[in-house]
Amino acid sequence: MGQDLRNYTPEDETFWQNEGKAIANRNLWISIPSLLCGFAVWLYWGIITVQMINLGFGFEKSDLFTLGAIAGLTGATLRIPSTFFVRIAGGRNTIFFTTALLMIPALGAGYYLQDPNTPLWKFQVLAFLSGIGGGNFSSSMSNISFFFPKKMQGYSLGMNAGLGNFGVTTMQILIPLVMTFGLFGGEGRELVNTSGTLIGKIPAGTETYIQNAGFVWLLFLVPLAFAGWWGMNNIRDEHVSPDIPSPVGAFGTITGMLLVGFLTAAFGLWLMLPAKVGGSGFMISKWIVLPIVIALTVFLLKMIPGQVGQNLSRQYKIFGNKHTWAMTVIYTMTFGSFIGYAATFALAIKVVFGFQHVEIDGVMTHDLANPNGPSALMYAWMGPFIGALIRPVGGMIADKLGGARVTQWISIVMVGSALGVAYFLKQAYVSATPEEFFFPFMILFLILFAATGIGNGSTFRTIAVAFNKEQAGPVLGWTAAVAAYGAFIIPKVFGEQIKAATPEYALYGFAVFYGVCILINWWFYLRPGAYIKNP
Repeated sequence: MGQDLRNYTPEDETFWQNEGKAIANRNLWISIPSLLCGFAVWLYWGIITVQMINLGFGFEKSDLFTLGAIAGLTGATLRIPSTFFVRIAGGRNTIFFTTALLMIPALGAGYYLQDPNTPLWKFQVLAFLSGIGGGNFSSSMSNISFFFPKKMQGYSLGMNAGLGNFGVTTMQILIPLVMTFGLFGGEGRELVNTSGTLIGKIPAGTETYIQNAGFVWLLFLVPLAFAGWWGMNNIRDEHVSPDIPSPVGAFGTITGMLLVGFLTAAFGLWLMLPAKVGGSGFMISKWIVLPIVIALTVFLLKMIPGQVGQNLSRQYKIFGNKHTWAMTVIYTMTFGSFIGYAATFALAIKVVFGFQHVEIDGVMTHDLANPNGPSALMYAWMGPFIGALIRPVGGMIADKLGGARVTQWISIVMVGSALGVAYFLKQAYVSATPEEFFFPFMILFLILFAATGIGNGSTFRTIAVAFNKEQAGPVLGWTAAVAAYGAFIIPKVFGEQIKAATPEYALYGFAVFYGVCILINWWFYLRPGAYIKNP
């Protein structure tokens, strides 16, 4: 318990049955709830912003989309340094420290949500810091990949990612419920608009404690930090973490590398934002800024002097492998879609179906509350729940049938369901009774979520087979880092298209991208003469 491991050989069947299996499972079952809380803190802005509208916070709807987008950008960027934490600082040290850091944004959100006059920039700073939870995915996945034999990679990584991603569903169910009573004291505020929870609608005028959305996570993060410290292990073998410093040294290294990610994410936001909110005023396109942020982060990490930079040089060998780039695109299709839709789903339901879209004096308006609209907080949890629940199933199916084959099937489903969602979005956003289109929209979106989950599990299998043991962990972290920009891109694109009154265009664009991924997956892994046949 908590000790460093040497000569850890999970591919040795005798060692695995006698010792390795128990060690691996213990680390997995501490990793999962820690990752769950990371997802919850990272993505809770999708629920908090809905309730901010319901409580009458004085922000534009398009501005509220920026909170999820900021958290998405930071969380994705922090995954780049997090990819390399385990080899440099050890798995136990990494999971303990990064889990403990989540207490900072959770506490800050609870404090500032108590005051409706809090300026937007403070919430943007908190969204920026909550990206720590997004970054934790890469280090968590890299760490777990070292504990299990190759034959169980689809299962183990699917369990860690799938149940860890239940943080989205857990958050979407728990936050609306805990906001209904004064769990942590403080003053409540009366709802201006009807809200909702899993068990039903809450009428306007009901007292609500929105600050609980942040404070509640401290109940889990404190014991999880202790569990990580006392129950997890560092693996000190050559192919994992051979030169781990003291815990204090490891925490210092992790902090320094996280600061690099924060710096480059902040630079990217500065390039994109208008001057009136502290940006550069250049308003550079996100499609230009994101490659700049990624390349700058990779470069600055390499410039860290001493052993850290030398260690990164060895891990950066993954960038010379063509399969790294193919799997980065394919993984972005599956996980990037899942995390982006999860960050957007609740607010999209609220904005599209919670308001009537009527023409007044020749101008289409979208500000009249729809009394028959569905409650976003009653339905938003379903998509991420299905996507996360089915992910281990996708991994296990891929273990039997091959990762690339399963990925190809679900890619076709994603194209069809995305186009269907686009159709019903278009119909709803020009209707005075958008609720008529809600259930076909919802069903198709749930199919889309399910496909992302199955495909996410199947890509884990492909990575585990296509790369050797030393490279598989960093590649998992790297592909997860790039894919996580979906949590920035999708809310940003939705916000832009909502503002332009054409939300269906967002789904058209995503469907085209899925079509490109079908071709890449076929070329690399399914065609006659493929580089690796159906890994």
